[in-house]
Amino acid sequence: MAISANRPPNSLLFSDHYHFLRLLSNPTRPNYLNLHSGGLPNPHPLSSHDSQHLSALSPAPAPASAYPDAGIRRLCIRGDLEGALELLDSAEGRRLDDDAYVALLRLCEWKRAVDEGFRVYSHISFSSSITCLSTLLGNALLSMFVRFGDLLSAWSVFGKMVERDVFSWNVMIGGYAKSGFLDEALDLYHRMLWSGARPDLYTFPCVLRSCGGVTDLIRGREVHAHVVRFGFSSEVDVLNALITMYAKCGYCATARNVFDGMPRRDCISWNAMIAGYFENENCAEGLELFLTMRNLTLEPDVMTMTSVISASGLLPDSEFGKGIHGYAIRMNFLTDVSVHNSLIQMYTTLGDLEEAEKIFLRQESKDVVSWTAMISGYEKNGSPDKALEVFEQMGANDVVPDEVTIASVLSSCASLGRLDSGTKVHELARNIGITPCTMVGNALLDMYSKSRCIDKALEVFRQMPEKDVVTWSSVISGLRINRRSFEALSYLRQMHVDVKPNSITFIAALSACAAVGALMCGKEIHAQALRSGLGYEGCLPNALLDLYVKCGRMEYAWTQFNIFKEKDIVSWNIMLTGYAGKGRGDLAVSLFNQMIEASVHPDEVTMVSLLCACSRSGMVSQGWDYFDSMKRKYSITPNLKHYACMVDLLGRAGYLGQAYQFINDMPIEPDAAIWGALLNGCRIHHQVELGEYAAKHVFELDDRSVGYYVLLCNLYADSGRWDQLARARKVMRERGLEMDPGCSWVEVKGVVHAFLSSDESHPQIKEIYAMLKGLYDRIKAAGFTLPEDQSIAQMEASKSDIFCGHSERLAVAFGLINTTPGMPIWVTKNLYMCQNCHSILKLISKIVRREITVRDTEQFHHFKDGSCSCRDEGYWGGSMR
Repeated sequence: MAISANRPPNSLLFSDHYHFLRLLSNPTRPNYLNLHSGGLPNPHPLSSHDSQHLSALSPAPAPASAYPDAGIRRLCIRGDLEGALELLDSAEGRRLDDDAYVALLRLCEWKRAVDEGFRVYSHISFSSSITCLSTLLGNALLSMFVRFGDLLSAWSVFGKMVERDVFSWNVMIGGYAKSGFLDEALDLYHRMLWSGARPDLYTFPCVLRSCGGVTDLIRGREVHAHVVRFGFSSEVDVLNALITMYAKCGYCATARNVFDGMPRRDCISWNAMIAGYFENENCAEGLELFLTMRNLTLEPDVMTMTSVISASGLLPDSEFGKGIHGYAIRMNFLTDVSVHNSLIQMYTTLGDLEEAEKIFLRQESKDVVSWTAMISGYEKNGSPDKALEVFEQMGANDVVPDEVTIASVLSSCASLGRLDSGTKVHELARNIGITPCTMVGNALLDMYSKSRCIDKALEVFRQMPEKDVVTWSSVISGLRINRRSFEALSYLRQMHVDVKPNSITFIAALSACAAVGALMCGKEIHAQALRSGLGYEGCLPNALLDLYVKCGRMEYAWTQFNIFKEKDIVSWNIMLTGYAGKGRGDLAVSLFNQMIEASVHPDEVTMVSLLCACSRSGMVSQGWDYFDSMKRKYSITPNLKHYACMVDLLGRAGYLGQAYQFINDMPIEPDAAIWGALLNGCRIHHQVELGEYAAKHVFELDDRSVGYYVLLCNLYADSGRWDQLARARKVMRERGLEMDPGCSWVEVKGVVHAFLSSDESHPQIKEIYAMLKGLYDRIKAAGFTLPEDQSIAQMEASKSDIFCGHSERLAVAFGLINTTPGMPIWVTKNLYMCQNCHSILKLISKIVRREITVRDTEQFHHFKDGSCSCRDEGYWGGSMR
């Protein structure tokens, strides 16, 4: 029946009014429609026509003051809540009969009049004792409070009821399930059985959906047994819920058995089974069932089509998706906005943005899902700039974004490094009240972390009301990429209290361990991953391999590498990088040959690692051969990183003229890293003029990287050009360029200790300085000269050690104090080691007869018996990046 255009917007159709009248005339009838379908239409005042019609059918009313109970019921029938409440107030504390209260409560529920509902509840409370509520009145209160989402008040009423029927239990179970308290809903179901109440047709669908929501197969099977025991095994609604439950728990075969055994099926049955296959990534079987449905001449509905279209995007063959699109057009499904949205999602999943754009532009009616599908599609297909453009259009069309929209936009901002736009989106999310949403909080964490605003990310983290595993993984990863790995490991320990880590968490934590050289901590994390059954999931084995490599334990890395049954290209590259960092070009070449024999095709990263290994080992001819063979033999076009490796190879070997000519002959424009590699070669071989020329090109391309200025300072200092050194330092001060504070980490007995430059907060700092002074005295007594023993002019000019901070000396001294004689010392540093520290640690290794390994940001320095594995060709503060 259509509503007349002249009808008041709050009028109630006569059919709805008649249904409401029936409920009031039989108040003991359970309102199952409210429980099962989510609610009845809102009641409204009668139109004058309906009022006249009822007046003709009803006797003349008695004065309301004489019979307030009957008067309230009549007003409720008319939908006059305000009048009914005025009459209620006139009762002056006199308790009405339960039927009058029930009529009021149901009208408040229908109108969603929260304040008025509590007003009625207060009248009930004050007019008489409510420690013992009747089933009739208690059910009406339960239904109202659950509809309002006030489970606390509902639970209070539930506890005061003298007797509870199946409707009482159904309302409470449904209320808790709808609010997301699925475990509590299942607990209520078991309490219902213990109380002797018999479940009915409306109990089982809700309980089974709760089992599927928590993916509890054991309880789901138990409820299935109850379905059979209580005689509901032929009810379509119950069987549909069983199919959904088994599919949610990952048991599609059992769900199919239920489906095949159904005496009759409706469209929901087919939809549940088809969607179950799709949710469990059994797209082929789901689509086959859809085709079976069509062969049986059963017409799919909108839900069927949206599921099938979405699943078509997961198939490698885009032609099937286009066929489904054509079928949706022929069956006239494109009049529904949800089908349009599914088509957009399908095409963006297939990477066909052009077709998705066509559908989006032709769509007459767009809802928030439509805009979000297009924004998310651009973001996931590497077009974050277009995602932001569509988001701006969405705002211009006055469409309010939801949490999925905001998360996609924030991800686009993170990809583009658009902190300004991300901050504005954060403000918008705050204004529309969705920042408490976990999805939005996680996206904000990622955006601020990638924008190098980790303190802001931590602020978002602290304000999030609920934190899931993605939240914790994001904050751990964010701290790691912002060079605060020490804190990242602290957050991992906090995480264990509330949330179980997944493989992504462990990978981020292992990366943090690798950054600070926390080998024992990394092994502990590996053990946790193995105990949780995640030790071989995804990239975790490679993360562990990377830990061993970055901690300099190549023997452990080799053992881990050989455990892999199937080694991917990442595994080989990690090992090659490890040998390059150790300066073991011979082992890198040998491993590369094994890789080729294993039919693993090298990629760009492989060749960078291989060329770097040749450079560190002085293997010039081999490096040339590999560079020449890249395109010819392996179909890899050299990029800027490969050219930088070659310049470094020639520069370290002293072929500076060839390196300069190589740059001039490059088919692509050199970047700052390539000129920086030439500058470092000039620094090693004291070629000031060419070094200044290289520095000029470096600063034209990048005048903000401190490392290049430090390289130039080292070049001047090594050549005794103190005036030029002073000018270079002055330029740095004028441009506000500062190095990060030097920090070194050393792991002793499984505990990582951090030492900052000029920081005296460590509890053993006095012992550490005493140890260093004793070492310096022993070095001098052995006839060696400390690097600090230089002229006053040189001390005032100060070489690159001003950028170092010497924190590695503190870490080494601490390790010597707290480990047994003969044990090697392993130190990790966040900056490059200065030449003075390098010289001193060589002497310390000779005096104490210990192996000392320091990993700075560029390479490993393995000190033994007064020499270093880098052959004194360290960068001393330079950078190839």
